[in-house]
Order: sequence, then structure tokens, then C-alpha cells
Amino acid sequence: MTTRADWERFHHYLCDCPQVGLTLDISRMRFADGLFAKHAGALARAFTAMRELEAGALANPDEGRMVGHYWLRAPELAPNDDIRREIRAVQEQIRAFAADVHGGRIAPPAGGTFENLLIIGIGGSALGPQFVADALGGPGDRMRLTFLDNTDPDGFDRVFATLGAGLARTLVLVISKSGGTKETRNGMLEAAEAFRRAGLDFPRHAVAVTGAGSALYETRRRERWLASFPMWDWVGGRTSQLAAVGLLPAALQGLDTAGLIEGARNMDAQTRQPDARSNPAALLALLWLDAAQRGLRDMVIIPYKDRLALFARYLQQLIMESLGKERDLAGKIVHEGIAVYGNKGSTDQHAYVQQLRDGLNNFHVTLIDVLADRAGRSLEVDPGATCGDYLGGFLLGTREALSGNGRESITITIDAVTPRTVGALIALYERAVGLYAALVNINAYHQPGVEAGKRAAGRYIELQTQVRAALDAERVPRTAEEIAAKIECNEEVEWVYRILLRWSANPTRGVSRSGGNAPRESRFSLAP
Repeated sequence: MTTRADWERFHHYLCDCPQVGLTLDISRMRFADGLFAKHAGALARAFTAMRELEAGALANPDEGRMVGHYWLRAPELAPNDDIRREIRAVQEQIRAFAADVHGGRIAPPAGGTFENLLIIGIGGSALGPQFVADALGGPGDRMRLTFLDNTDPDGFDRVFATLGAGLARTLVLVISKSGGTKETRNGMLEAAEAFRRAGLDFPRHAVAVTGAGSALYETRRRERWLASFPMWDWVGGRTSQLAAVGLLPAALQGLDTAGLIEGARNMDAQTRQPDARSNPAALLALLWLDAAQRGLRDMVIIPYKDRLALFARYLQQLIMESLGKERDLAGKIVHEGIAVYGNKGSTDQHAYVQQLRDGLNNFHVTLIDVLADRAGRSLEVDPGATCGDYLGGFLLGTREALSGNGRESITITIDAVTPRTVGALIALYERAVGLYAALVNINAYHQPGVEAGKRAAGRYIELQTQVRAALDAERVPRTAEEIAAKIECNEEVEWVYRILLRWSANPTRGVSRSGGNAPRESRFSLAP
């Protein structure tokens, strides 16, 4: 159980940010007393790096780009008038477009109003909008949101089946910065085909969010889609929730986008303070570094609120894609990174808290406490106790069970899940990621590992063409090894086998499998 010493440590280290409606409790992290003094110089350099980033420095040297997602909630900080004007103009364009859709001035060709919004994107183009939609949405939403955020054919079919006849009243938002992201391109093509089969004109339902001059931009221009909104090269996908990527879906859903921006703006102001003890982002970054140096490299996110259930998924990309780097800015191999996973409380107490308390101690936990239970009065499920009381009790119980066995945790408390607190949470972790990257001298704003995976996937598609040509040329059953030898791809025989195996599992691909089940025994040919 808690002690008087726990209370004194809690009181000493609590970071209270009333202007953003958030407190950060680090008292259950076991850092040494001299932690702040030890890293004072590094923190000062990190604050300098963040100031330079916000002033327009090339903070992403690999791509020669500025990093300006902070300007989205404070355009006056942008380094030139053109960017300031563009940010304000796009925010007004979003408000006007949403108002026209809601008012029926932009309407489906079949009549009525758009009731559904289908968002096609992947990574930051989907995770942020999904998180915000789930956190702030409800039965009063102006539009119902669905997502194509993968390249899974069965997943596409499920979404289109759910929309059903409502496809005629569906607005489609295609989000891709480069316009060349294959998963998004595939989703767009599948959506266009679904509209064609339903006798609907896809371009008259479609809106693009993309970079100027991209392949998607040209498709939108050529086919005369309803509208296009920009994705600037100085905003990365995983930090784009307050750009058109996230603001447009939120506005169409009917959410308070001004509140999201205000919450993020207020948190940015709070996290510019050079005093680490009153700067929640600096505290997070410093404690992540200290924990990592002590071998606690996993971060478990447990929000005790259903509305924040997707927050861990959102943070996985923001943190892991930003901080998971092989080399630092000097080219030195460092293998940086923090693994993020999580679910929601109190579900976790019936899932993996058992391991957190008694298993391998290589992590730290962040518990998120939301004080407001619901809008109205709550039922007493026991004398004097509501379900919300139990939720608060389970949070403290989990923290105490972990602490009692030497497991460390941070607790973030917000009054309620509102547009302002959601905007503040987004900004808090964006700033913490930036400060941590500065502390360990890495580039948080590129993703070379992701690009390597894309290149490998491209080779897989190229190889399919060669395999199909070999099957067409010789219509007798052959093993994967024989086909690989024929097309002079012996080093890629496993991929050849997997291509053939997938084709044989899909009758429409026209490939049959015979022989044994072992990879070397299986023979493949074009089906008769």
C-alpha cells in the first residue's frame, strides 16, 4: 500500500499544467536523485535544437526538409509569410468545405447529403484520424467514418459490405503525401471499382489530400474530383493530425477542430519552458532516456478510458518510427528505439498485467487517468460506488501492484476527454519525441527502414511477372525451385514458392498445386 513517503515524493515531483488541463506524475519512476543535474547540459542543447527547428532549420537533413508541424497550431511562428498564409488559408478551406458538405451544397449526384466518410490512407494518414474520431465521436456526429487502411482484399470487402447502399451517400477522402504509397493507391482503385459496380461516378464522391504535383494530385486534376487539400513537405505523416490529414476528417465528422488546435497550441507553449520540472514533454523525454539506459526500453500505454483505446496504436507509429534508428546524426551505429504497446484499463488487468508485475522487467508503464466518468449521473453499483469509482480504483490498484514489485510507472491525469485535452496529448508526445531525439542525437523525421520495406515489396511484384511468364511458357507442373532456375532467380526461390502458394489458394488466379505439401515437393501449373 502507499506510504507517507510516496505522498511526499508525489507532491515533490508532480508536474501540474492547469492551462492545458493535465498533470504528469513521475514519482513512481525510480530515477536517481541527481538525474536533472546530470542531464542539464543535454537538455539545454535539446531545447536549443527545438527552438531552431521551430524557426525553420533543416531538422531533417537526410531529406533536406524543415519540420513544421508546430506551425500548424501557431502559424505566426512559421519562418515566412507564405507558409503562414498557406496554413491559415487551408484551415479556412477545411471549415468552408465541411460546412458546404453538411449544408448539402456539396452533395452526392444521386441527391440528398453525404452521410458517410470513407478515409483511404495508411500509417499517419489513418492512425491519427482513427484515434481522434474514436476519442471524440458519438451518435451526434455529422458523418459516419470508415477506413481502408491496409491492402487486404477481404478487409476492403467488409468495409464495402458495411456501407452497402449507403455507398451512394459516401464521400471518399484519399490521403497520400507522395501519391505513390501502394497501399493507399490500391485502396483508391478498389474504391473506384466498388463505385463503378454500384453505377456511381467515383470522381464526384472523391477528395484528395496530397502533395502538389504528386501522382494522386494529377489523378484528382485529370478526373476532376470534388476538391484537393495540400500535404506540405515540412509535415511528416506521423505528425500530420493537425494538418488537413486530420483536421478535414474531424471537421467533416463535426468535431471541434478549433479546440484540437487550441489544446495543442497550449501544450506547445507549456513544453517550450526551459525548466524541465514544469515541462511535461521534457520530463517524459528525460525519463524515457533514463529508463532506456537502465534497460527499460519497452513503453506500455494504458489509458483508463474506452475513448483513448486507440492512443497506444497512434503512439506506436509516432514513437517507434521516429526513434527507431540504426545510426545517429554523426553516422555512428546506436540502434536507438523504444517499443510501444498497450491496451486499455481495466482490460489489461485481465490480460497482460500479470506479466508486467511478475515477468521480465524491461519496461515502464504510462497510465492515463480520466477524472470525468460521464456527462450525467452514474448508477451506484455498490453502496457509494459507481463504475467510474471502480475504474479509478483499478488504475491505482494496477500502479500499486506494479510498484510493489519494483515495476515503474508514469501517470498522466486529464479532467475529461475533450478536443482540447486530445490536442494537448498529441502535442505532448510530439514534443517529447522531438526532445528525446535531440538528447540522443538522431533524426526523428525520416524513416529509412520503412523505405527499405517498400523497395523489397516492389521487387516481390516484379518477380510475380517473371513467375507468371514462366508458367505461361511451359504448362506442366513444376516445383518452385525449377521455376526459379528457369527465370534465373535461384536466390529468390522462397519468394517464388510463396508467390505460387498464394496464387494456388485463390482460384481466380488460375494456378493449381499438386504433389506433396512440403515446399520442395509441391508442383504448380496453370489450371486447366
